[in-house]
Amino acid sequence: MAEFVSVEVADQIATIRLDRPKMNALNVQVQRELVEAALQVDADAETQAVILYGGERVFAAGVDVKEMADMSYADMSTHSRTLQACFTTVARIGKPVIAAVTGYALGGGCELALCADFRVAGESAKLGQPEVLLGLIPGAGGTQRLPRLVGPARAKDLIFSGRHVPAAEALDIGLVDRVVPDEQVYTAALEWAATFVGGPSVALRAAKQAVDQGVEVDLDSGLEIERLQFAGLFATDDARIGMRAFAEKAKPKFTGR
Repeated sequence: MAEFVSVEVADQIATIRLDRPKMNALNVQVQRELVEAALQVDADAETQAVILYGGERVFAAGVDVKEMADMSYADMSTHSRTLQACFTTVARIGKPVIAAVTGYALGGGCELALCADFRVAGESAKLGQPEVLLGLIPGAGGTQRLPRLVGPARAKDLIFSGRHVPAAEALDIGLVDRVVPDEQVYTAALEWAATFVGGPSVALRAAKQAVDQGVEVDLDSGLEIERLQFAGLFATDDARIGMRAFAEKAKPKFTGR
């Protein structure tokens, strides 16, 4: 049984909860447990949306610096692959994923939030990539996912300065999607996740894959990814149900098949 990462499922929404006092530092054990949790919710046919949550106080203050401090280049050349693989596993959950950000989401914590499809932040939340202040750079996807989200210039500003970005600015630059009172963060994420329950889960997975893979390639290749995903959905029950319901002016009841 996992010690620091739990999965709770209610009403077809899974919450991946970090709970490693005091700041949810993402050490090797947490990374391993995150992978297990991500694979679990991705494989669970009953789960239709996912929330990443660190609790009322903090999302995650980063990768465990004390654990890394004595690593050699040889050590990190191996561990960095494991680190990135952990976050990639979270990013590839084939369902809508919402990060509910309270308190700090710094370094690896910010990179974990970047793996979600959407981010809801509390008014006092602070996000950032402060690795440069340690003589490092982000190593869990920050130099790649952040510029894809907010643009290269803004990403460089955050990465070069290492500064903490308040929630209001994060919303303004597109780093988060919604800002709510601190005490409403998880509830807001839950309400958003609920909008996907009962939806066409196969189509949502296809849409997520098409968007995520498409931004990595040229337009023609992206269009081909879209075409294949689009055509493939015509083999699903949900597509037939959805189109039939449209023709009959009825509400579709998707089955996830």
